[in-house]
Amino acid sequence: MLYHLLYPLHETYAIFNVFKYITLRTAYAILTSLSISFILGPWLIEKLKRYPANGSVREYIPEGHLAKAETPGMGGILILISIFVPTLLWANLTNRYIWLVLGVTLCMGIIGLVDDRLKLKHQGRRGLNIGQKLCWQSLVGLAAGLYLMLNPVDDLVTRLPIPFFKNVHPDLGWFYLPLLVLIIVGTSNAVNLTDGLDGLAIGPVIIATGAFIILTYVAGHARFAEYLMIPYIPGSGELSIFCGAMLGASLGFLWFNAYPAQVFMGDIGALALGGAIGTVAIVSKNELLLVVIGGVFVIEALSVIIQVASYKLSGKRIFRMAPIHHHFELRGWAEPKIIVRFWIIAIILALVGLSTLKLR
Repeated sequence: MLYHLLYPLHETYAIFNVFKYITLRTAYAILTSLSISFILGPWLIEKLKRYPANGSVREYIPEGHLAKAETPGMGGILILISIFVPTLLWANLTNRYIWLVLGVTLCMGIIGLVDDRLKLKHQGRRGLNIGQKLCWQSLVGLAAGLYLMLNPVDDLVTRLPIPFFKNVHPDLGWFYLPLLVLIIVGTSNAVNLTDGLDGLAIGPVIIATGAFIILTYVAGHARFAEYLMIPYIPGSGELSIFCGAMLGASLGFLWFNAYPAQVFMGDIGALALGGAIGTVAIVSKNELLLVVIGGVFVIEALSVIIQVASYKLSGKRIFRMAPIHHHFELRGWAEPKIIVRFWIIAIILALVGLSTLKLR
């Protein structure tokens, strides 16, 4: 909105020409989302105290978590507000990718909100079952995929770039659609599974989002894309502003979610953030690179899959508890140590992912 109001003034006042630059608007999106988080956060947390997290603190998690039952949940509301307002203020609203990512984020947030509300109503005994949740998430992913594939801007939409190889982009055709749905749904649920300790999920979200600010910018810049030998996606650079808003919103939320947490994001935040990251990776043609940059989320999700498969096939558990962060808790690691070490791993993986821009 501000972009559309201020940039046209450059014809009269040259200073307003700066608003055409994505880098400037990304910086202001970060600052705007941080400001919203800091201003709105304390008030919203007080309001959310009527919705304690006892609806989502379950009996089969480590005993120490039972003390968190009165911490308010559904803090993802703050994250969503802090993402949407700056994006609408600073992004070019004629860009279709902006509306696509906002749409996926909102829909995933609504699914999470319904799940959170049902858990509160039934005191954690029942939210959306796994089938219902996957069905609705898949419909969101399918809608996003069909939109991209039926409205292509070039022949890259169904191609899958392979990291570390400069001209290897196999065309999957319509087989790309189920992959796209898997990425959006998988990332959404992986972030949700990671959200088990104070600040554990939001830290890697911040790190991954920071990486995607760079990746979306260079993918949408013709010269940089040519120089780095990556697919050029016209218009994808505008997603840097969305990623900036998400980065600022996540940093602002971490202020209140850091150990010991004043608020939890709940499914409304985790599902929305995961869906957003997955969609940004798809639009910027970094589908496989997401596995590296979001490696912490992948590890958490795989630990659950391995645990369930092992128990069903052999009756034995690989980990003391899954997701894997609970395994380390039961081994005696302090919660802050687990959180910080997972953040360190996320930073390393993000740097490896960014290194592929040159290692081709």
